[in-house]
Amino acid sequence: MADQNPTPPPTGGAPQPPPRPPAGPPAAPTAAAGGAAAAAPAAKPAAKKDEGRIAPPGKTYVPRPGLMDQIKDSQIWRSIFRHGYPNTVRNRSLAVLSNVFLHLHPVNVRTSGLRLSFTWCMGGLTFFLFLVEVITGVLLMFYYRPTGEYAYRDIIAMGEHVPMGIMREIHRWAAHAMVITVWLHMFRVFMTGSYKPPREFNWNIGVILLVLTLLLSFTGYLLPWDQLAIWAITVGANMARATPIAGYEGPLAALITIDDVKLVHAGDDARFALLGGRFVGEATLLRFYVLHCIFIPLVATILMAVHFWRIRKDGGISGPL
Repeated sequence: MADQNPTPPPTGGAPQPPPRPPAGPPAAPTAAAGGAAAAAPAAKPAAKKDEGRIAPPGKTYVPRPGLMDQIKDSQIWRSIFRHGYPNTVRNRSLAVLSNVFLHLHPVNVRTSGLRLSFTWCMGGLTFFLFLVEVITGVLLMFYYRPTGEYAYRDIIAMGEHVPMGIMREIHRWAAHAMVITVWLHMFRVFMTGSYKPPREFNWNIGVILLVLTLLLSFTGYLLPWDQLAIWAITVGANMARATPIAGYEGPLAALITIDDVKLVHAGDDARFALLGGRFVGEATLLRFYVLHCIFIPLVATILMAVHFWRIRKDGGISGPL
């Protein structure tokens, strides 16, 4: 049958160009005509820019390590950092266990231990305030002389002439706040039953730390060496006379005798040992300065390390009752 729409013949002039092929991807070769084309090997991908320049012919291209890779592969780096970046569970665990500061904390903690409504964060605040006391106390030691002649003058000079004299006010207010937070921490531990087994030993450590906190506040009260400090320590030290056995007015002290001679009297009892004499004087000031700046903070630091270590060994922060 003839084509219903034949192409009209050219009417003269230049010959017409042949029609363009239809747009679109070329048709797949047929089995008969494309057998040879299908069997032809695929073209090889273009080689990398540096492959022909660095890698010898017939060998795999190995990129050069960067500067940071060379540093991480060095012996010095590996001796300090014994694990990779903490982006996996294993590396996160190793990051905690191999760090001198983080290893006191467990790798995994209870969800309740992260709730502010459960812990009140009083233990962490107490430790933070202790660090504030240490830093500001060290700065104050540069300007304070524990003698009867200069102690009061140095306290006045700290607030009026010494640069950053506000450090004494920070030290004083942080001490008040630390007494409050340590009491609240003990109250929270008691109310949540965190003193029960297996945490009874750590509860006793906490009680000792509470006593040391109060002693830090008591010994630091005398250092301004004004009338308020002297008479406050006089009243507080007089209570030491009633200490059982150690105070000459305390219970059982009268029973400690040899041939009717009392071994505990006003010249060697607990009050005398605390004041360094029979009344508050320069010996008392020096004794309180050493206790406040060296002895009690050192003992408290050791016990706090034991306290944190036992929290981890006892299974972390206890859960709700």
